[in-house]
Amino acid sequence: MEFTSFVFYFLSAILILASLRVITARNPVHAALALVLAFFTGAGLWMLLEAEFLAITLVLVYIGAVMVLFLFVVMMLDINLEELRKGFWSYLPAGILVAGLMVVEMVMVLGGKDLGLAQPAPHPADYSNITELGRLLYTDYVYPFELAAVLLLVAMVAAIALTHRKRPGNKQINPAAQVKVKRADRIRMVSMKPVKPEPPKTEDDE
Repeated sequence: MEFTSFVFYFLSAILILASLRVITARNPVHAALALVLAFFTGAGLWMLLEAEFLAITLVLVYIGAVMVLFLFVVMMLDINLEELRKGFWSYLPAGILVAGLMVVEMVMVLGGKDLGLAQPAPHPADYSNITELGRLLYTDYVYPFELAAVLLLVAMVAAIALTHRKRPGNKQINPAAQVKVKRADRIRMVSMKPVKPEPPKTEDDE
């Protein structure tokens, strides 16, 4: 078996196991680490396919933005961070395992030439995987690409519709009515006669 095939099966196995760990882990920190490993392994598979643009995009967008979103959700859920800090050292083995697998993947994908391993035939100097990606998307895969775009549009519209649907008992603000409001609608002047307070009672008065 060629080295490229071995790397592909190795990364695919890690990707499947990491994906299963994301949905089976009860601890959100462990699930996040498994998610990072899954994204990083997917980027390694893109590197094997010589799609460097997609690999870098996967690392920058998903590992960066998605993890920030995950942390934002954790903060919004008001999770007790003190409890998480108490178990910090218990997360160390999982973190070391994820980091070690990332290093092994980087060596296998990027360091094969330095290690004397078989490498695929190089492309010419004017080859651009971005150009090749655009050509494939808008020629051979134009209908699946348009279908994916329509599905994303439907999902976006559905999310907006679910968010803005009317619920019974839900208070809503009408900006147009707020702009048209006048002082008489908000303030009512009341005329009251002055009242002299009574002096406090003493023991002599009793």
